[in-house]
Amino acid sequence: MKTVSVMNLGCKVNAYESEAIVQQLEEEGYTRVPFGSQADLAMIFTCAVTNEAARKSRQMIHRARRSGCRIVAVAGCYAQIDPDAVKDADIVVGSVHKKNLPGYVHAFERTGERILDVGVLDQEEFEPLSMVRFADRTRAFLKIEDGCNQFCSYCVIPYARGRERSMAPDCVIEEARRIAVHHKEIVLTGIHTGRYGREYGVSLAGLLRRILNEVPELERLRISSIEVTELNEEFLSLMEENPRIARHLHIPLQSGCDRILEAMRRPYRTDEFLERITDIRRRMPGISISTDLIVGFPGETDADFEETVSFLKTCAFSFLHVFPFSVRSGTAAEKMDHQIHAEVKKQRAKICLNLSEELYDTYKREKIGSQVRVLMERSENGMSSGHSSEYLEVFLKEEMEKSTMADALITGVENHRVYARRIYEAE
Repeated sequence: MKTVSVMNLGCKVNAYESEAIVQQLEEEGYTRVPFGSQADLAMIFTCAVTNEAARKSRQMIHRARRSGCRIVAVAGCYAQIDPDAVKDADIVVGSVHKKNLPGYVHAFERTGERILDVGVLDQEEFEPLSMVRFADRTRAFLKIEDGCNQFCSYCVIPYARGRERSMAPDCVIEEARRIAVHHKEIVLTGIHTGRYGREYGVSLAGLLRRILNEVPELERLRISSIEVTELNEEFLSLMEENPRIARHLHIPLQSGCDRILEAMRRPYRTDEFLERITDIRRRMPGISISTDLIVGFPGETDADFEETVSFLKTCAFSFLHVFPFSVRSGTAAEKMDHQIHAEVKKQRAKICLNLSEELYDTYKREKIGSQVRVLMERSENGMSSGHSSEYLEVFLKEEMEKSTMADALITGVENHRVYARRIYEAE
């Protein structure tokens, strides 16, 4: 019996890709074991978004070696942009050709010769990877898009993932049908998900409509992240009329200061951003809107940061993902003047994380007395918990089977936890 362990670093796209490859290997007879175990094969799906992510990628390679794994394979963004940094791996595959990983493993077993496959990204089409179910997860990710054409000044992803490309619409439907047999919720994901389907003359909203119509057994459809500029009338109207689309949107802001947004090459101003999320809340009261934020971008003054904090409060996000700015080689921001000291970035990140906790607690309290539909994920010691359509983690004082979809009434918030009681049909 051969064993495989996997470490996924980074985004939901990586999670989908790693799961698809592991399932291919399981079909060939491999058994999955926890990462850090002594395995025949260790696979590390790397991330390059920040220096910390790159450091963790290298660290996981060393950990696999120390664990005595016979073959170490590395794939993904960090392998793509800096293959020399992962030279300790036996197999290195960049952001494309991941579907070849099982074949490369067999080739390495035969020859013992190191394999390096880092393709020319701009020549690549969308690489479909198929899977049936996500192990140990109640919701499944479905990668429908790859690459990005935006080239924000701080971001390495267009260089690591290449240009935008999409899975063919019919293939998405086929994959969604397979996944819906085992999962009640699918999260559509990509590098720039909102720009799905342009080479097919199909919009993201058009794809959502097809999934909802053609995969009726699917109970909930979620979007992992979407830019504010892509929340058009077609998308919002569909979302407004169809409650099977999750009532949570993660809309990256990155800065609440127009001067910094311009330096970041973000395609909107704060007034446009606020106008759009105000309209969304008007259409769908109670919706959860979260965001990404970068603090300590080159040239960000104390006044710029204070402007950002004020804007975050005005937007009243449900929660924030906060990232201290990280210099990435090859990006425009790498050469910008007035780089911010690490300690200042750390302090600003702490302020925003504290604000995120305050905003989230406020949003949770506003939901008291609201009815939500919860997809159960864990159950033990007389308690069950799962996530609602709004992506609230909800706790109920009764044990329920994993993957149960239950209606519940939110009764209170205690120590940042949302508590609810189940609503039965007879009520």
